[in-house]
Amino acid sequence: MPLSKIAAENYVPSSVVVRAYEQDRDKAAVEELERRCEVGQPGKPSLVTDLMGDPIARVRNFVSHITLVAEYDDGKEIVGVIRGCIKTVTSGKRRSSSPIYVKLAYILGLRVSSSHRRLGIATKLVQELEEWCKKNGAEYAYMATECSNQASLNLFIKKCNYVKFRNPTVLVQPVHFHHKPLPSDITIIRVPHTLAESLYRNIFSGSEFFPKDIDRLLSNKLNIGSFMALPNKLIQNWDPNTSELPAALAILSVWDTKEVFRLRVKGVSSLTHAACLGSRVVDVMAPWLKIPLIPNIFKNFGFYFMYGLHMEGNDGPRLMKSLCKLVHNMARNDSDCRVVVAEVGQNDPVREVIPHWKKFSCDEDIWCIKRFGKVNQDWCKSPTSTIFVDPRDL
Repeated sequence: MPLSKIAAENYVPSSVVVRAYEQDRDKAAVEELERRCEVGQPGKPSLVTDLMGDPIARVRNFVSHITLVAEYDDGKEIVGVIRGCIKTVTSGKRRSSSPIYVKLAYILGLRVSSSHRRLGIATKLVQELEEWCKKNGAEYAYMATECSNQASLNLFIKKCNYVKFRNPTVLVQPVHFHHKPLPSDITIIRVPHTLAESLYRNIFSGSEFFPKDIDRLLSNKLNIGSFMALPNKLIQNWDPNTSELPAALAILSVWDTKEVFRLRVKGVSSLTHAACLGSRVVDVMAPWLKIPLIPNIFKNFGFYFMYGLHMEGNDGPRLMKSLCKLVHNMARNDSDCRVVVAEVGQNDPVREVIPHWKKFSCDEDIWCIKRFGKVNQDWCKSPTSTIFVDPRDL
């Protein structure tokens, strides 16, 4: 790329100022910016995110968070926005028997008005957010994007010195009208928050991105509950008051996204609309046929997110499938929920047993990471381990 073009793309007009978001002053303008920055190409299907409530809804569940805006022409127009939060998570390494935690910043929600792109505004927003992260003690920062989002990858990797780090898989299952029966030889129990916290700290202490404040996560109002599946033959022999896990189990928790944001698909043909409607009509009239339906994803909908997925023992895969059926049935009873989603590491065994539609799913999400200053161990170069996906990051 010619040097003149590089310079032009990184030139930020002096009339652009980055500052902290102010609810009363900026809410309407940021919402309008989000609407105008809907992703996708004209004439092609695209997934659109509609934020619910105020624009900081996606980070408000973290104690330490900030939203920045870029304003142009002496504050007359907001042309960019970015969000960030800081959390303490495991790095996949241990010291003796204790996990090693790091202070990690998560960057999300970067938007720049289409009429003000190639002016370096996105770079300035990221840099200003990074400065806030460093001042608040963050040792690393990371962001997540789709592998097809080349503009985002170019910004963070080429301009902001992030490196590709992990490639989790997003698995999406449409919600059908018919109930999915559960095996009679498996018992599913609702796990109290305190027990779920203890189990998760035991299971995920050697994983990456497991939040230190898991108790806060499990007690959040958006957390529907934690569930464990066990073979009937093991129920009597397992004492939940001990730290020992049953010989065979599956466990997961469920997060309701509807109060934070909703999704919809735009840009599909009338024929596709008709085909999707036809699948729903057939499923209602003849559910015994179990015709795969496509729910109404063309109007705003929410989804349930499964996280903390773990299984053990030879019966583990069947137990996990039973839990996924349970979550599907829960979503089926929620008229606003159209799909069930999970995100897991590429090498996580649960990846092979979670029901999903390949066309709706994403085989390779991309997480990029950056180290701030010097730390004792460079997490960026560590080998992959199990990933815990925090639903607050969605």
